Amino acid sequence: MANTTSANLKLTVQQTGENSGTWGQFTNTNLLILEQAIGGYDAVGLNATTGATLTFSNGVLSNGKNQVLRLTGTITSAVNVIIPDSIEKTYLVENATTGAFTVTFKTTSGTGATWSATDKGYKILYSDGTNIVDITADLGDITAGTVTSGGITATGNIVPGANDTYDLGASGNVWRNLYTGDLHLSNQAKAEGNFVDGSKGNWTLQEGENDIFMINNISKEKFKIKLDKIKGDL
Repeated sequence: MANTTSANLKLTVQQTGENSGTWGQFTNTNLLILEQAIGGYDAVGLNATTGATLTFSNGVLSNGKNQVLRLTGTITSAVNVIIPDSIEKTYLVENATTGAFTVTFKTTSGTGATWSATDKGYKILYSDGTNIVDITADLGDITAGTVTSGGITATGNIVPGANDTYDLGASGNVWRNLYTGDLHLSNQAKAEGNFVDGSKGNWTLQEGENDIFMINNISKEKFKIKLDKIKGDL
């Protein structure tokens, strides 16, 4: 019985009794193809108007078998990067093209994932054999610094990338409620002090059983906020 070829990576599947004296060569090539699929990298130059069709040749190294692809070149129209139908594979792809046009990574007959004309970022993709699925779409727009999600649950700290630089919410897009333990307030990182007396401070608000306390972290003095009950709640 003759050798056959695997469906996705086009490995040579050797049959019993075949390739006497050359089976090692076939095996080594298969291992190199697996290496491509696990961690291989290739920069793929796109045609300015048509893009590129990635290859999956039987039993040899091919650019479509790489795990990481960097799409390059100057494009002058919307282009496609195409892999054959029936291939099941994952990809990490960077759109490093120049030119303000869309790039779509797709199968020959199915749908794909599209970078917008101004998106020169990264996508995590997989082919299910029919279409290309964009996993990055469910993770948010990482390259633009914006995460769009129905909810975020963190198991660690969420820290801004610079001190006293970024906002939580906006004047026309406020958070509904803020749930927090102790509240720490400081304007010491600002170039100027507050608008009232120009000074800078560092305070912590803490909750007591019957009172709310403010601690001056500079002077170490402690204060109790005066609370007046609302008439009717007395």
